[in-house]
Amino acid sequence: MDGITLDQLRTFVVTVDEGSFSAAGRRLGRAQSAVSELIRSLEIRLGVELFDRDGRYPRLTGAGDLLLPKAREIIAKVDIFKSYAKGMATGLEAELSVVIDVFFPIHIIAEAAKDFRERFPTVPLRLFVEALGGTVEPILDRRANVGIVGSLPVMPSGIATESLGSILFNIVASADHPLSLIEGPISKSQLEQHVQLILTDRTELSAGREFGVMSSQTWRLADLFAKHTFLINGLGWGGMPEHAVKTDIEEGRLVSLIIEDLPAGGLRLPVSIAYRSDDPPGPAGRWFIGRLTACSNDSSIK
Repeated sequence: MDGITLDQLRTFVVTVDEGSFSAAGRRLGRAQSAVSELIRSLEIRLGVELFDRDGRYPRLTGAGDLLLPKAREIIAKVDIFKSYAKGMATGLEAELSVVIDVFFPIHIIAEAAKDFRERFPTVPLRLFVEALGGTVEPILDRRANVGIVGSLPVMPSGIATESLGSILFNIVASADHPLSLIEGPISKSQLEQHVQLILTDRTELSAGREFGVMSSQTWRLADLFAKHTFLINGLGWGGMPEHAVKTDIEEGRLVSLIIEDLPAGGLRLPVSIAYRSDDPPGPAGRWFIGRLTACSNDSSIK
């Protein structure tokens, strides 16, 4: 079957779509005889008849019906291949890898990703969800082009940042936790009497530093979902992004704690876009950052 051309396959598919050789010729800007010759040449190469020509209009044979979806698939893959090559020639990334802070609202990412897919259909999007140093390490080792960083206040050298706003952060405990029963602001000494649930850093970037730890009794978890479940089950108290616990607070599963010397409405956690200074985002990454910023401005990020 050597010698089969993309032109032959396209002519085959267009003939099926248009219903006749003459209609296919008009669509392709070719004479009917040229279309018929291309189809006949393809049939010879394949060793099967694709059309039954006994009637007024050509009809697919059994073999033609089976081969049609394969022809469409080959054409689609070649078109994607050409789009990839065209994009690379103009500086478009072959892939966009983004690492996201676990505290960042995922619905904002989904909204931006949906628009990204429509704008850059040939650029695959790869997402990591991490915490603390885990949001920066993939950028440093070039596994990620762009990061959304919120929980690592000290940025390593070589990383450029752009402000994306801030996330409201609440300190919460289950409704039946002893801290939830205290009336008035809770003192640091009272917090220290209970286990604080905190996220652990799976990298060495924050080694020797503690962020937001207010109790000598700590349980460390590597997953925000696990922390959320532990909080609801009364296994400790801890900080959570407001959007992740809003429904739990409204429905009485969790209580927002008022802590001495801390804002009553919760803390604001700054969020930034991050990337390597020596390897800034390309066209797709730059567009994604802009769309992400717009989606954040329209949502809970302030």
